[in-house]
Amino acid sequence: MSQFTLNLLVICASFALYIGIAIYCRAKSTAEFYAANRGVGPVMNGMATAADWMSAASFISMAGLIAFTGYDNSTYLMGWTGGYVLLALLLAPYLRKFGKFTVPEFIGDRFYSRTARIIGVICLLIVSITYVIGQMTGVGVTFSRYLEVSNATGLWIGAALVFCYAVLGGMKGITYTQVAQYVVLIIAYTIPAVFISLQLTGNFLPPLGLFGTHEGSGVAFLAQLDGLVTDLGFRAYTEHHNSTLDMVLFTMALMIGTAGLPHVIIRFFTVPKVSDARKSAGWALVFIALLYTVAPAVGSMARFNLTATMWPGAAQGETFSQPAVSLADIETSEDLAWMRNWQTTGLLNWEDKNGDGLIQYYNDGAAAQATALAAARTSGDQAAIDAAQAAYDARLAETHAALPGAPAAEQNWVGNELTTVNNDIMVLANPEIANLPGWVIAIVAAGGLAAALSTAAGLLLAISGAVSHDLIKGTLRPNISEKGELMAARVSMALSILVATLLGLNPPGFAAQTVALAFGLAASSIFPVLMMGIFSKRVGKEGAIAGMIAGMLSTILYIFAYKGWFFIAGTNMFPDTPDAWLFGISPASFGTVGAVINFAVAFGVSAVSKRPPAHVQELVESIRVPRGAGGAVAH
Repeated sequence: MSQFTLNLLVICASFALYIGIAIYCRAKSTAEFYAANRGVGPVMNGMATAADWMSAASFISMAGLIAFTGYDNSTYLMGWTGGYVLLALLLAPYLRKFGKFTVPEFIGDRFYSRTARIIGVICLLIVSITYVIGQMTGVGVTFSRYLEVSNATGLWIGAALVFCYAVLGGMKGITYTQVAQYVVLIIAYTIPAVFISLQLTGNFLPPLGLFGTHEGSGVAFLAQLDGLVTDLGFRAYTEHHNSTLDMVLFTMALMIGTAGLPHVIIRFFTVPKVSDARKSAGWALVFIALLYTVAPAVGSMARFNLTATMWPGAAQGETFSQPAVSLADIETSEDLAWMRNWQTTGLLNWEDKNGDGLIQYYNDGAAAQATALAAARTSGDQAAIDAAQAAYDARLAETHAALPGAPAAEQNWVGNELTTVNNDIMVLANPEIANLPGWVIAIVAAGGLAAALSTAAGLLLAISGAVSHDLIKGTLRPNISEKGELMAARVSMALSILVATLLGLNPPGFAAQTVALAFGLAASSIFPVLMMGIFSKRVGKEGAIAGMIAGMLSTILYIFAYKGWFFIAGTNMFPDTPDAWLFGISPASFGTVGAVINFAVAFGVSAVSKRPPAHVQELVESIRVPRGAGGAVAH
């Protein structure tokens, strides 16, 4: 059986399972569509929350970012898991006790303002749409490789699948579908990791293998990896290189962004009791930890295997003891078929620049000069081309002189020849790079799709709830029937899927990077207003509205200034580079600053405004009493 046929069978079987669950658990009322009729137990909800949470960013992209950056990208692990602690302690039980269906509904009632509710809807839509772009990016990457279609075609296939089970099932169908998807994705993530850990370190537990000994050289695995990447001109894998301030702000943005993500928060509206909300968060953290403790090993071992593929001597611990992989082998070897497969997606590419028949992979340090040279060639200005070429050659010579023991000068290297390696392919390609059995590759394909689709469904449910329940029923048509509201929810979800797919065709970064922007937006807008709504009786509607607007606008303007207006390439006002960032703060880290602005503006405006009405202050007190929770009211 061919690998394509095997992939197709496993993927189609998983799709049939998801759609079957959605049909069986189809929502028949708004209570089932928005909150699964509040009948989901804490263990099941914890598993569904983990699947909702562990998106394409976690499954596909996070390990890729760790693979190519190392220690500095451990911020993703710390921020995303730490956020669940905040969520369990500070938000989940109180919001469940409030007894509503959506985050904007809480904001509108707590701050006794329809305007506040509408602004909450706007913030939720901006956060969720940005987040769902990352999921659709992951869907396109996975489908394009395993179904051997274009990235755009893969996106449309994924959109059709989400439409089938999310629009039909609502929260009820999505919950039980996500339980199945969690099982699929955790198996798909851990089985290849166990195989590869055994291959490289002899230890079947990947977290222990990461700190074990490399089988080929007898040296500690991380020390061996450090030596390989520094031999090739890259920075040491296990050392901290970037701005510490930015690292702290980015970690904090991920943490408070996690606690403010609307699609995660609404999961805690589905449990029967307040105490179950906190238990759900605990179980979710356990299920998430099963993947997150393996991710550093997956990323590190993927980097090692990629390097050993390009430099066969690396497998024995001597980077340059053998020549680089030959172009002939890449084009004909069965073991390297994965390179040819991924090349067709456009996410991996190479070029024999010096015509020696070998593909030299290393850090030539001349990326900026190469970009300038390409721009000069496009302009056709010969003087500019000559100047750019001279700068490029000078930078290469500088890099080659610094490479320890590399035969760069002797073999006339003219730059890195592995020209494209998209971070998002590393987890998906890892089993192929390690020559694992075909069934493992097929399971990884199903797992990647499960991760992306589970989160996309949760996000789309949050979007449809905000539109149908908060905007239409809460503002535009308060007297709409339950049947009409349910239809509005399904139509708005279908439109959301269309918008998300169109935006996913041109994402602003890798899956995890795009998602990180959504966390910054959630951190600056939703988290502060929820915290103040629960814990402060002094903040009124004027402060909440002003704070949300200030936090969201400051963050989104900062992001657009560096990433481009509405993420359109070429429209950025400043180069998206560390030396151009304000005080070295990256766009993904600015959410923490936006949150501080939100809090400061809200408290400042509230200090000169009327105190909230007595019944609202009593409401705040009652939310914090740790017992009792009624059903959903006034919806």
